Amino acid sequence: MNSSEHEIVIAGGGICGLATALALHRKGIKSIVLERSDTLRATGAAINVYPNGWRALDYLGIGSELRKKCVPITKIVDLYDGRRREVPIGKGELRSLKRSDLMHTLANHLPNETILFGQRVISVETNPEAGFPILHCVDGTIINCKVLIGCEGVNSIVAKSLGLKAPKNLSICAIRAFTSYPNGHGFTNEFVRMKRGSFTIGFLPINEKVVHWFVGRPWISKDSMAEKDCTLLRDLTIDMMEGFPSHLIDMVWRVDLDSLGLTCVRYRPPWDLALGTFRRGTTVVAGDAMHVIAPFIGQGGSAAIEDAIVLTRGLACAFRGSDGGDWDRMMKVRVERAMDEYLKERKMRLMRLSMQTYLLGLMFVVPSKIVKLVIIFTLLAFFGLNSLGHAQYDCGPL
Repeated sequence: MNSSEHEIVIAGGGICGLATALALHRKGIKSIVLERSDTLRATGAAINVYPNGWRALDYLGIGSELRKKCVPITKIVDLYDGRRREVPIGKGELRSLKRSDLMHTLANHLPNETILFGQRVISVETNPEAGFPILHCVDGTIINCKVLIGCEGVNSIVAKSLGLKAPKNLSICAIRAFTSYPNGHGFTNEFVRMKRGSFTIGFLPINEKVVHWFVGRPWISKDSMAEKDCTLLRDLTIDMMEGFPSHLIDMVWRVDLDSLGLTCVRYRPPWDLALGTFRRGTTVVAGDAMHVIAPFIGQGGSAAIEDAIVLTRGLACAFRGSDGGDWDRMMKVRVERAMDEYLKERKMRLMRLSMQTYLLGLMFVVPSKIVKLVIIFTLLAFFGLNSLGHAQYDCGPL
């Protein structure tokens, strides 16, 4: 049985885990990332990054590099049941970024051997004497650490060890992919969202030859098979697109099958965020392990990067003046206090994001027009007429 000891351990090598490791590295703090996969998890389609996300990426020092990989979007156009509405992006920029580009850029800026692959955490306990976390991995490895940051996503073992409730499912599925056009796609730099009944499709260019698109629709029985068969998923999607423009049907038909994926929409309701316990001792969670934000406003990835910056900012203050080995009781208290400040700062931001996505999700699933009207008035009361107000948030520098 192998065992090792590290000062800061990050469980999960997704966007949040790598962003947290990079943020700590920028502040001169060493960490290791435990990734369950044998290689970097860079598969999947793309994520839409709004102005707040680009601010966060700039604070990490990789914004300029990533901008070279995607084009700016000039406006959002909604075509809902025959009605057209243009949504101004406001101050800042919106771009669609390949997940692989983001993951590789984050990883390439980390020191060698920061990411330990093939290390899936299966349980977490606390040392009864020192009060620090102990991790058990599937291969029998035991890892002792002073600080544990859980970033393993919706099925987080660290979150489970803190007693957090499992995320809930909406009866909605999200399909994401991109389509390549070797000779150019010819679309303008607009984010177009089209809705007919309970079927919504949106698309926007990543660059001159690649388009990112997504579909939101009710979950159906065949999806259990389709999530394992990309060709079946493509064909099912086309079958549901009767009446949609031919160029959208062609876009789905020509999809890059390796990028095509289907997931059931999951979320952590705002009341769970308000009442949940997200820290115990020097263990804390971030990203989807803390907040599972449904994809209706495109903030899941950006919010995770914000988490990384805010948490690191506090930990850097707690570590200031430490030689890396001085872990007396006061050092532990400073770290715990920094984690509490991080949670205090993030909770209101995340509860607003959670509330907005929760209400938008209800709009998909409730049949009653009266209930939908109540939801619309609630959205207006909480978030006003600017549906993109969430994108103007600034988490602050490292």
